[in-house]
Amino acid sequence: MSLDNIKVLGFDVFGTVVDWRTGIARESEAFFKRNAIEVDPYVFADTWRSLYQPAMEPCRRGTRQFTRLDTLHREMLITALTSHGINQSKISKLEIDELAFAWRKLDPWPDAVDGLLRLKKKYVLVPISNGNIALILEMAKRTGIPWDAILGSEVTQAYKPEPLAYLGTADILGIEPNELCLVAAHNYDLLAAQQCGLGTAFVYRKTEHGENQKIDLAPEGDWDLVADSFLDLAEILGC
Repeated sequence: MSLDNIKVLGFDVFGTVVDWRTGIARESEAFFKRNAIEVDPYVFADTWRSLYQPAMEPCRRGTRQFTRLDTLHREMLITALTSHGINQSKISKLEIDELAFAWRKLDPWPDAVDGLLRLKKKYVLVPISNGNIALILEMAKRTGIPWDAILGSEVTQAYKPEPLAYLGTADILGIEPNELCLVAAHNYDLLAAQQCGLGTAFVYRKTEHGENQKIDLAPEGDWDLVADSFLDLAEILGC
């Protein structure tokens, strides 16, 4: 499709804008040290993230009322701690709550903020994320991510790749689906957006899952744009 009519760039956040694995490992390592726990923080980060899609699935199916990702993250954390044999009886609720909010403390990829600032000169920038508003807002304030509007999953009451997550975003912004382009490092996300009539831009994040990453190493669909980074995307789009 032509991108000449694109007004808004919507960004996947976890993995595309921010490096979740390094951030979660960092916060987990500090938690483990305080509590004398011997667990590889990167392995733990992978375990926690592996529960992400399954946790949202009941909300997608309608067997559970829509539940904010902050709440799901805490539930996933308890499951992850238990799966690693970590006794939680001697850990304070406050500490567990704080670790559950580790997803609010993730750092952008090195190119992200500078690239977004360039893209912002020409386009409206919003997150199209499964993250909730408070999570996305705190992350942005902490790291300087320059969103034009903070949209979280509560806005559409839908988790990607449900069509409403994409179409609802366009509707809220008062634009047509073909005036919105999803920027993501994940092929499944882009496919769902494309099927809803959005523009698509694939950005490489080859170490999102670590050095031995096996998925999303290359574009797997007929995406409108492919870029090495947000800076490269800005260059391609004339920003």
